[in-house]
Amino acid sequence: MSTKAKAKTPKAAKAEAPQETGPRQMTGAEMVVQAMVDQGVGHIFGYPGGAVLPIYDAIFQQKKLKHVLVRHEQGAAHAAEGYARSTGKVGAVLVTSGPGATNAVTGLTDALMDSIPMVCITGQVPTHLIGNDAFQEADTVGITRPCTKHNYLVKNIADLARILHEAFYVAGNGRPGPVVIDIPKDIQFATGTYTGPSNVAHKTYKPRLDGDPMRIKEAVALMATARRPIFYTGGGVINSGPAASRLLRELVRLTGFPITSTLMGLGAYPASDKQWLGMLGMHGTYEANWAMHDCDVMINIGARFDDRITGRLDAFSPGSRKIHVDIDPSSINKTIKVDVPIIGDCAHVLAEMVDAWKATKQKTDKATIGTWWKQIETWRRRDCLAYRQSKDIIKPQYAVERLYELTKDRDTYITTEVGQHQMWAAQFYKFEEPKRWMTSGGLGTMGYGLPAAVGVQMAHPKALVIDIAGEASVLMNMQEMSTAAQYRLPIKIFILNNEYMGMVRQWQELLHGGRYSESYSEALPDFVKLAEAYHAVGIRCSNPADLDDAIKEMINVDKPVIFDCLVDKMENCFPMIPSGRAHNEMILGDAAQNLDEAITEEGKTLV
Repeated sequence: MSTKAKAKTPKAAKAEAPQETGPRQMTGAEMVVQAMVDQGVGHIFGYPGGAVLPIYDAIFQQKKLKHVLVRHEQGAAHAAEGYARSTGKVGAVLVTSGPGATNAVTGLTDALMDSIPMVCITGQVPTHLIGNDAFQEADTVGITRPCTKHNYLVKNIADLARILHEAFYVAGNGRPGPVVIDIPKDIQFATGTYTGPSNVAHKTYKPRLDGDPMRIKEAVALMATARRPIFYTGGGVINSGPAASRLLRELVRLTGFPITSTLMGLGAYPASDKQWLGMLGMHGTYEANWAMHDCDVMINIGARFDDRITGRLDAFSPGSRKIHVDIDPSSINKTIKVDVPIIGDCAHVLAEMVDAWKATKQKTDKATIGTWWKQIETWRRRDCLAYRQSKDIIKPQYAVERLYELTKDRDTYITTEVGQHQMWAAQFYKFEEPKRWMTSGGLGTMGYGLPAAVGVQMAHPKALVIDIAGEASVLMNMQEMSTAAQYRLPIKIFILNNEYMGMVRQWQELLHGGRYSESYSEALPDFVKLAEAYHAVGIRCSNPADLDDAIKEMINVDKPVIFDCLVDKMENCFPMIPSGRAHNEMILGDAAQNLDEAITEEGKTLV
């Protein structure tokens, strides 16, 4: 069986094929529920309101689709994101009109930025009231047009079944993203003909899966001539399914090239492998960023050259020829001009590249690549993630390291909030497999991690699900602890509590003269008591010597837990690329090794 044939087998995430149902009469509300069931949706996250009560009534009268009652519509969207990212399925959301829909906008935007498949059903006032400023009316289609992959306003019951199935196709195919279906209340009550999802597609949206054979050949030939190559991978590899990660690993090992990834791509390649350079970008490793800067051939697979990676564009990897694989044609040459553009699904293109490499019996110059690896090892010796340990106070890096060591052998999923703790999690928690890391990348949404953990735990009820949080960020959606308590979800909220909006404070210290304007988290709750108020378990730890036992206690509790880990208040997250600087102009912590005899101030290399 060829590599290409293997890659084209259905993704594990889509193993539950849509069920076939023949035409039958039902109400619009019943169609929504039946379409969810037929599309293989197990859980829908939502909050009821007047404009969606017919749908909630239809949910009440069946048992196949489970509704999860969140406490805020933003939480519903993030929970659906966590569910989708950890399974590869399309997440489902149900909210009412007006404020219900507008509350979901942050989650929709987050899903769009991070390419997360989601279908969001929003209620709408009856069609004859649209445009009349009716109670709880909002122009949901107009509001969500910039923050969705596609959206619909259903005006005729005859279109509803087709739109429902089409929405799942659009959300989950090509570059994934959120789709909104706005359904007026009278359409929910109306009766029409429902048909199942047979041969569902969009008449104009047909993403290309296979790469251009000539471009594949050109890319492989360029890779074979590389003296200082690097693989640069992103979330597109993970979105493409398990085959993409497997094929990426095969190609990296065949070539012997180093590999790095974006924040969203962590887990596609094992962090324990010797060819892994760590994450790159604003808080990426010294070796990853310098290898990107000095490479002569860059192979970008499933990443979009975002600003947190590139830094100042005119200084980004100036001497390299660039290969870019992406399923979204609009991402090609959008930010960085590339030499070999390949439009296609990562799994398909990787299979084609592996086959082409093997077929032409390509071999790299081991001596030249060996010299490149010697240079990389020199950069590695800077030990850029080093920090100064303390016997008296918990360092946040140490907290994540111990959390990793005590959970790495379990079936563990990590979500995060947004801030310093998020970057420390990315740096110090080592991911070996895809779909184990859920974080808000493109939008940087504070409050993402807790509801995302709810979604992940719903999808994986027997797994250990941990939200690595900051004390400021987690409060944004703390109400979702009620959801965790109601559904007996044993999620663990691991707060790195430094009593500051840590990343804001760090920028103010380094870039704004130490003027800490409104970044101190005053009047924080007692997180242990807060946990108990939510019928959960609260744990507090401030002594490094007690940390392991406290983490073990957290893991063993079969209830939701809020772990208040009191850490060094003034610790900064390094390396760091200051805003507006080149991607090789990094600030390192004072614990990093001083190797100026090997790496000069001008950045000259050994190659």
